Order: sequence, then C-alpha cells, then structure tokens
Amino acid sequence: MATEYETVRVESVDGVGTVTLNRPDKRNALNYQMCLDLLAAVKEVEADESIRIVLVRGAGPSFCAGADVGERKGVSESWLRDRRMRAFAAYDALQDCSKPCIAVAHGPVVGSGGEIAAACDFIIASDKASFRYPETVRGSVGAGQRLVRIVGTAMAKVLLFTGRTIDAQEAQRIGLVSVLVGAEELEATVVKFVAEIKAAFPLSVSLMKRCIDWGVQSDLRTGMAYERMAIDRLLATGDWRQGVEDFIDERAQVRAAKT
Repeated sequence: MATEYETVRVESVDGVGTVTLNRPDKRNALNYQMCLDLLAAVKEVEADESIRIVLVRGAGPSFCAGADVGERKGVSESWLRDRRMRAFAAYDALQDCSKPCIAVAHGPVVGSGGEIAAACDFIIASDKASFRYPETVRGSVGAGQRLVRIVGTAMAKVLLFTGRTIDAQEAQRIGLVSVLVGAEELEATVVKFVAEIKAAFPLSVSLMKRCIDWGVQSDLRTGMAYERMAIDRLLATGDWRQGVEDFIDERAQVRAAKT
C-alpha cells in the first residue's frame, strides 16, 4: 500500500507504516501543505489496522530543514497563525497516535523537524544527523514544550536561546536521541527495533504508550490509576493468557537446550 500526498508519502509493508516527508528539493521544509499532508498521513496510518509500527523519515539528505520561511513573505498575521495551528495539529496527531512512532534521523533536523521528531516515541539517529532549534533567531517562538520534557529546562533554554547546532553525539548525551549508530548501520538498526516491537502484543504496546505519556503529565497516584485501567482492559481481552503460555514455552525450550 502506498499513498502519495503532495508533500508526504505513506507506505505500508509487513505491518510497518512509513511516513516520509517528501520535499527533498526544499530539504523537507515544512510548509502549509505539508502540515495538511502530515496530518492526513498520520490519520491514515492510525486507521489502518494492519499497521503495527510507524516510521517517520525524510526524503533526500535532510530529515527536515524546519519551517519553510520563504512562504511567509508578504502573508498576514492571521495566515501565519492559521499555519502554526495546522502544524500543531499534525504534531499532536503524531504524538497521540496509538501505535509506536519512531523518527529515523539520517541528516539535519531543524526547528519544525525537531517538533516532528519529538512527537514520535523516540529517535533513532545516524552519526550524520544534527539538531538545531532556530526559532528565536528568526523572531519566532516554538519547539519548547516537547523539547523541555525530553532534555530538561536548562538544556532546552540553551538550545532555544542560542539556536546552536548540536551533533548526534551531543543529542544522545542530553537524551534527545535514544539510539545512535553509524550511518551504515542505520537501516539494520531500524529493522532490529521494528522486529523487537512487533514481537510484543500490539494492545500491550499501545496501552503501555498511553500509560507512559499520560503518566508523565500526572502525579504518581494518577499514573498508577492509568496502569490499573490498562491492566483491566488487557484482562478483558485474554491476551495475558497467551503471554503466560509463551513464557512457559520459552522457559521449557531453554531448559531443553541445556540438557
């Protein structure tokens, strides 16, 4: 299955949906149309029951070069406000997707690209990737809310106040990048993570995602209440019984291999 939007491409193979930002000639800069297309793409992969995992990528050498500042020349404040709200809707849809979403950063991640990547559950990056948040040096505000929840208040201020570029190694050190590998290992690493996540129960992964995302925005007691509700839902499906049987079978196989 493949869908070609004007600025985004969606493909589905073996339970993996890939959303590709597809303006390589503009380094995948986020324009108004891409805001609309990205939202539609996320809704598409969310609705497709055959898709278990979502990968977010960029076509060409960049993941995303940030907002397409060129399209803002001569526009009104109301247009720019609407454009910003369209972008927020796309980021929120990606973050709220019930399926695991992984950003695959192979090159520069700038501004709005950082928002897209941060809206995913985690980032796998090549050592050729870099990260920059130039909002304040362009007379704008943005990218601070997700970033601060990942790297902490002080580091988010460093990146947002200065607009400095950091390499992938620094991004991993501060917790922005979860997995860092050499460029030649990137695709194999993505395949490995996809296989590991697909080995888990889909509903368990989806509910675990909800528990984590809602829990970090709540106090401990509320977070534990979310987990109890998730457990109740799993008990109602019976998936837990299969999980127990799989565990017992696995242990039996290990014992047999040792004898």
